[in-house]
Amino acid sequence: MDMKKYAAEAIGTFWLTFAGCGSAVIAAGFPQVGIGLVGVSLAFGLSVVTMAYAIGHISGCHLNPAVTVGLAAGGRFPAGQILPYVIAQVCGAIVAAQLLYIIASGAPGFDVSKGFASNGYDAHSPGQYSLIACFVTEVVMTMMFLFVIMGATHGRAPAGFAPLAIGLALVMIHLVSIPVTNTSVNPARSTGPALFVGGWALSQLWMFWVAPLIGGALGGVLYRWLSEEPTGVVAGAKTA
Repeated sequence: MDMKKYAAEAIGTFWLTFAGCGSAVIAAGFPQVGIGLVGVSLAFGLSVVTMAYAIGHISGCHLNPAVTVGLAAGGRFPAGQILPYVIAQVCGAIVAAQLLYIIASGAPGFDVSKGFASNGYDAHSPGQYSLIACFVTEVVMTMMFLFVIMGATHGRAPAGFAPLAIGLALVMIHLVSIPVTNTSVNPARSTGPALFVGGWALSQLWMFWVAPLIGGALGGVLYRWLSEEPTGVVAGAKTA
């Protein structure tokens, strides 16, 4: 049973990374008909919506180490399952980045050093934002993401609408923060592309683990304080 949960998390995070980062690498700036920042934002959000409906009942559809940690901090996920979930998520993101690299490198003029949808700060921020600005952005955005997740999956929330609320929250997060950090709020999503870019992307990857994990934990704790009835473990099917 647990292996199916981990497989679901790997597949779901693969889809989020491949669809989201793929939209940025392949379609965002395509001449005349590129989807732009709005399109990339929608791609990330829709990847979560589609997978939440597909695997939410299997694993809870975290797709993100910060979500897993945040749900645990909020009392909605067993702490003992954090590590295997995170490993599965990172593996899924790496496979997605590998496939995206294979596809993207088939176009003439492809240059992985141009970013490959990696996250960065200072000179590697799309808008040249400072480390402090990027750190604060990632903490706050991830905190609010977890706040929405905790509320949308609460036992008293309207049934069946959690994927939409969570996916739309991720769209809004990207609409604000792509110019700042290229939007992470997800250490697994950041790790996949960074491994292929190397150099600066790997040296700055620490921030896209630390800030989202802090933000996720804060969001989980904040919502648990606000609503003292955290009902329903967000882990899909009951484990044996």
